[in-house]
Amino acid sequence: MPKLVFVVVDAVALLPVLWHGRCWRWLSLTGGVIAIVAFLAMWWGALVNRFRVDVREVDFEFPHLPAAFDGFRIVQISDLHVGTYGDDDRFVRKLVGVINGLHPDAVMFTGDIVNRHSSELIPFVDALSGIEAPYGVFSILGNHDYGDYADWPSEADKAADVAALCAMQESMGWKLLLNQTEFMHSGRDSIAVIGVENIGDPPFRIYGSLHKAYPAVGDSVSKILLSHNPAHWTDSIAGHDDVNIALTLSGHTHAMQIEVAGLSPAAMRYATWGGMYGDEAGRHALYVNIGAGTVGMPMRLGATPEITLITLKAMP
Repeated sequence: MPKLVFVVVDAVALLPVLWHGRCWRWLSLTGGVIAIVAFLAMWWGALVNRFRVDVREVDFEFPHLPAAFDGFRIVQISDLHVGTYGDDDRFVRKLVGVINGLHPDAVMFTGDIVNRHSSELIPFVDALSGIEAPYGVFSILGNHDYGDYADWPSEADKAADVAALCAMQESMGWKLLLNQTEFMHSGRDSIAVIGVENIGDPPFRIYGSLHKAYPAVGDSVSKILLSHNPAHWTDSIAGHDDVNIALTLSGHTHAMQIEVAGLSPAAMRYATWGGMYGDEAGRHALYVNIGAGTVGMPMRLGATPEITLITLKAMP
């Protein structure tokens, strides 16, 4: 990439030669400086920044929050992509230590635990089993978890791989929600945690069904939805008066692993690419976690691996 930057800028600097002029040497030198900066930034993103951890704390005023859940602490993690680390679990153990240090009431994982195969998770089962929360760890699958990025001898082999991934999550003590709902109870109060399988925009395949996971989405029950791709919220939750889901948690975007001064190229692909969003009516909120792992480019430029601490607050 640095070479490409330099070649493009240097080619522009040579344009005057076409009209028998002198090349713009200053522009060529500028291209060299930009290339060096890009080279250093990429190595910093690969060797340092992708192993840092950014804890983002968010207070969310939950409409009609049951009294027993005022101050309830949720840690959201997403997009671990553990296959990127081979069998080295040191960074994942660091993440688990940070999560436990936040003393969450519940932990919610919003998909993409592997890159391509369930076997990638095997070296990390022990580390991820160490997450501690009184209400447990709730999880869903992301688009990478279905084996769609690998070649399989048959659909049966692919299905077996997904089943193995699900079994490993359950062996870790996680509550994997496959178009299902679990309730968190505190005394006589409760909150529904709805987990849908992957629902997104093309080219990502749709496996999920919100209606199957929770048929009466318009009822008065307090709900939190886990849906990997934020496009699901944009298309089917935001602005829908017949849907009563106060908070949706998503991941998927990674901020394209680039975020500088709050800007990311992910904004060209997703209207909701990182942080907290709400619809015009103020009835539905979305938090997009930019992920703790890396996929594709083994680096992060500014978009530090994220752990989100969301504290539920009763509306005044």
